[in-house]
Amino acid sequence: METLAVNGSGLPIEQPAEAPAPPVASFADIGVGLHRLLYKLQQRGLTLSTVPAVALWHAIMNRHRDPPGREALALLERRYTALLDQDLRNVALGYYPRALLHDFPLTEYLARIPEAILDMPRVLWRSYRGRHDDLPHEAHMGDYPPYYRRTFHWQTDGWLSDRSARLYDAGVEFLFGGTADVMRRMAIPPVVERAIATDRPRILDVGCGTGRFLRFLGRAIPQARLYGLDLSPYYLKKARHVLRSVPDVRLVTENAQDIPFADGCFDIVCSVFLFHELPSAVRRDVMREMRRVLKPGGRLVICDSAQLSDSPGLHDVLANFPCTYHEPYYADYLDDDLAATAAECDLEPVSSTPWLVSKVMVARRPAAA
Repeated sequence: METLAVNGSGLPIEQPAEAPAPPVASFADIGVGLHRLLYKLQQRGLTLSTVPAVALWHAIMNRHRDPPGREALALLERRYTALLDQDLRNVALGYYPRALLHDFPLTEYLARIPEAILDMPRVLWRSYRGRHDDLPHEAHMGDYPPYYRRTFHWQTDGWLSDRSARLYDAGVEFLFGGTADVMRRMAIPPVVERAIATDRPRILDVGCGTGRFLRFLGRAIPQARLYGLDLSPYYLKKARHVLRSVPDVRLVTENAQDIPFADGCFDIVCSVFLFHELPSAVRRDVMREMRRVLKPGGRLVICDSAQLSDSPGLHDVLANFPCTYHEPYYADYLDDDLAATAAECDLEPVSSTPWLVSKVMVARRPAAA
């Protein structure tokens, strides 16, 4: 990695180095080159197939939204290329099997299109009316903290229905042009690097949602004992289906502000796309709980949205996101550098690397603590 800048916490911001072109000197090399080409065609095809519909959807959702400028678009293209190169490089380095590059349930996602289209009028009505409280009556609101009782992204039922859980992954991949899983996979290498030091590492995914990241970890680290925690019983119900082939995984429905595990019982604690959904104070409560359940010397790995500390060139793109979708805590998150927050919570930041519109921040619990 090439260190190009320093973020607000003083932690170096790492940028992916250019991937060297492999020499083609044998049938094996030709096979690798062909696989790289097919993979990139697959990803470019997914992205190009969604661009017109995503642009139209954004125009409808926010009629006053200015499109990204040329410099931002050029930066996104460079980061997109670097993201795909790193996905391939991670396979070559043995961080995860090649099969994960194609673990994309396209048939399932396509089957969700009719239901998603039928739901669009409700999403638009909710957006235009500002009805962030349009939640299902059957959900017991008293079971959830106030910040959680919202229709995040204007999605029907918020996090509180089987329908929401059923549509979520397909909707995220649609909005991010088929790169959501690729960005998630960027968090696997720092997990693997810590996991290899233990025969059977215990790994907790906080805010595990539908279980996509746990599924990847189960393929990359089959000897791991995996745990997932989420506040939505509906998303955990979906996660049990997603993780049906993962042998050693346990899921619990609990609030991440009060993680129901003993001090120092996990080698690694992860979180993927959770922290931008939390108010500032809750963000710190959750990070302190993650630190508490880590073993001394254990590793914290967070994959989440990019922030202004590492992506100032994407300011307009990132700032427009909460304007288009109901993201009540996102504007504060953009300025609340994760590495600085980790240091505030008595964790030692290790690295912070942007990937397209996401980032991966790695920290550790001090060994002496």
